[in-house]
Order: sequence, then C-alpha cells, then structure tokens
Amino acid sequence: MIHHTIRRVGFALGVAAWVAAPFAYAQDAGPLQLSPAQMQEAAKLAAQSGDMARAVAFADALLTRDPQDVNAHLIRAYALRAQGRYAPAQEAARSAWRLAGSAEQKYNAALVMAQALSSDGKRTRAQFWLRRAVEHAPSPGHARRATRDFKYVRQRNPWQTHLSFTLAPNSNINNGSSRDSFLSDSVLDRLVGGGPTVREINPEAQALSGIEIGGQVQSRYRFAQSERRAHDLRLGLSYRTYALSQDSKDQVPDARGRDYAFGSASIGYGFKHLRADRRGELSLGVDLGQTFYGGARYASFLRGHADQSYFVDQRTKLRFGLVAEVENGQRVSDSESVSVSFGVDRALSGGSGVHLGLTVADQKSPNALHEYSLVRLRGGYLLGREVMGAQVQIGLGAALRDYDVHLLSVDGRRDVEISFDVTATFRDIDYYGFTPQVSLTGAKTNSNIGVYDSNRLGLNIGIVSAF
Repeated sequence: MIHHTIRRVGFALGVAAWVAAPFAYAQDAGPLQLSPAQMQEAAKLAAQSGDMARAVAFADALLTRDPQDVNAHLIRAYALRAQGRYAPAQEAARSAWRLAGSAEQKYNAALVMAQALSSDGKRTRAQFWLRRAVEHAPSPGHARRATRDFKYVRQRNPWQTHLSFTLAPNSNINNGSSRDSFLSDSVLDRLVGGGPTVREINPEAQALSGIEIGGQVQSRYRFAQSERRAHDLRLGLSYRTYALSQDSKDQVPDARGRDYAFGSASIGYGFKHLRADRRGELSLGVDLGQTFYGGARYASFLRGHADQSYFVDQRTKLRFGLVAEVENGQRVSDSESVSVSFGVDRALSGGSGVHLGLTVADQKSPNALHEYSLVRLRGGYLLGREVMGAQVQIGLGAALRDYDVHLLSVDGRRDVEISFDVTATFRDIDYYGFTPQVSLTGAKTNSNIGVYDSNRLGLNIGIVSAF
C-alpha cells in the first residue's frame, strides 16, 4: 500500500515537471512516453496549473485517439473557456453532454457549458444549462453547487423572465350572479310599482362554469445597475381563455369560451434603490398597457406605483405601497383610481411565517355608476412543516366595495366579499428546477343588490421555479 502511494506521488510529480517544461526527455531514453490514462492525468494537471494551451494539446491528442472520450472533451472545454475561446469551448461541452454516459458526466458537461455561456455573456442560456446540471446532479451537494451558480448567474443576467401557466376548473368564469332573480329597489321601482320589484336575471348574466387555460410572461431588461440602484425596462403579457362546461353550454347555447377571454400587454420602466444600511428597498415604476376582452380592445391604461420595504429586524418586514392608474376605456367607462397599501411579514420559529395586509382604494369616473371606494384585508400563513410532502400556504381575505350610486337601488351598492386560498407546493417533485403547485381558491360576494351576489370556486394547477 505504501509502495503504491509513493509510486503514484512520484508519477504525479514527474508528470507535473514534464508539463511545466516545453519538452521533457529522459536523460538516455529519448522522449517520455505516456499512456492514455497518464496523458489524461497530465491534461488535468496542466489545467490545474494554469497551462491551458498544454491542456488543450493533451485533450486534442486524446481525442485523436478516441473522439468519444468524454473526459477529454470536458478538459478541452474547461481549458478553452479559460483561454477566452468561448465558441469552441461550448462546442466541446456540447460534445461531452452528447456522449456522457453517467449522471456525473452529464452534470460536469452541463456545468462547464454554463460557465462558457456565462463568460460569453449568454446568461439566459447558461441558466438553462445550470437547470440541467441540477437535474443530473449525482449528489445533493452537487445540486446545491449548481443551484448556487444559477442564482449567481441570474443576479448578473440583465434579462430576467418569469413564466406561469394556468389550468384551472372554475365555477364562475364570467363573474356572474349566483341567483336567477333579485329584488330591485330603484327610484323607478318605487315610483311605478310602489316598492321593490322582483326581477329575473338573464341566463348569460348568471354564473357560468368551465376550465380556465392561460399563461403569463413577465420580463425585464436591466440596462443600468450600480451597487445600490437599478434601472429596468419591463414587458408583460398575459392571456386566459375558457372551455365552457356542458351545463354552461346548455344554459347559454350561443356562448363560447373565448367570449370571456381576457388578455393584457404592457411595457414600462422600473427603478430600485437599496437603502445604505440594506434594511429596505424603494421601488418605483410606470407601465403603459392595453387590455382585451372577448377578442376586442377593452381599455388602455397608464399605471404608476411606489413601494417601500423595511426590515424592522431579521424576522419582520414592513411594506408600504401606492398605486395610481388612469384608464381610457373602449368598452368600459374612463376612470382614475388610487390605492394605498400596508403589509407586514413575520418569520416565525420552525420555518413558519405570517402576513397581514390592508389596502384602501378609491376610483373616480365620469360615469357615476363606476365610482367606488374599497377596503381590503388580507392575511396569510405559511406552515413550517410539510403536509403530505408539500409546503402549504393558507390565505384569507375580506373586502368591502361601496358605490354611492346605482340604478337598481336608491341606497347605492355595497358588496362584501370573503375569500380564501390554499396553495400546496410539492418541493420533493422536481424536474429541471421546476416543481408542481396546486391552489384551491374560493370567494363569496354578498351585495345589497342581489344580481351581484356570486360564488366562485377554482382549482389552479401550475408549475413554479424551485430556486
């Protein structure tokens, strides 16, 4: 055992000395001859010592002998990247990935490809290859390293994109009434009928059920950044359409799911400023956009926001927000709205967390029927322990929306909404760094005008990034 160790050390020292010189010869025996295994070890030592040209030469020699030598491709990719030769480094890494026969080889190939792409300024593609590295990591430690590299590349990437997809059975896709009749108490009812009048609700105004299918893209390009400030250009796209249930088709034979489709497109600017003590961040932004309903333009909008976060301590964060919006309606009345919000997040022991939030809003419009004030309360709780292999978050909400004027009531309109949501994220199920997420949502609205009473229950199935 000792003799074997000494022989290995002696070989390594001999190869290291040979690598360090342009040519090495035994004193009387001519050029030093290396076996393929010894040449591979010499290539590794050359790369470790910073002699990338010699490492590439060794790798090329190995590949001349065996073009399918995965380790030679890996060494070549590593050395070429260190030389700043990013295109051939990526080609070598891609060959290693294609020829890899084990999880460890795939992991190494994905990692070196990501390094070459990131150095070449192609950080979005580098993030994709780091997700591949996580997927094929031979151990949890390897996965943690690739995840850490992913977060580092993402932080330096000027492009950042978030995708979300929705497949959700929904009991009320059109926000319709849960009633088929209601009691109308308008001025006309009192003048003509002498009091409140029972009115029928058209089938198309009643709740329709179906399946929601949609997606959303949020992307930003960070065109300027310093240690504490960042400037972003932002792009947002979203679209959702529906497949009506058979009951809804029977209820409204002429209705189609795409009649209720809703989409939006926006472009904007964002600014972030980190406090000097790094205990909070100011975020400012403005967005210009257009919404669509049923395939036609619905309203264009200009929205501005200001948000301030502040860490009171390591466990408690406060949030303050202000949003102002001007809407120019094509199929809805023009409006101007302002909302102010306050929230607090508190991390609890055992990984649990709690959130409380309050929002107050007011909307003005040339059409008095579309003017209202709103107060919304929101609470959330994150369970610190998994439930059936899932991380669970529970939310509860209550809102009061008050309209001073309405044609169907002399007292205006008042809607009270109670809502809940339960979201389960299955962290143990992971594919390329994405995990499944299931959300159950529900809301019940009671109004003093029965036509606005509604019930809604939905189940959303989607995927989210695990890191």
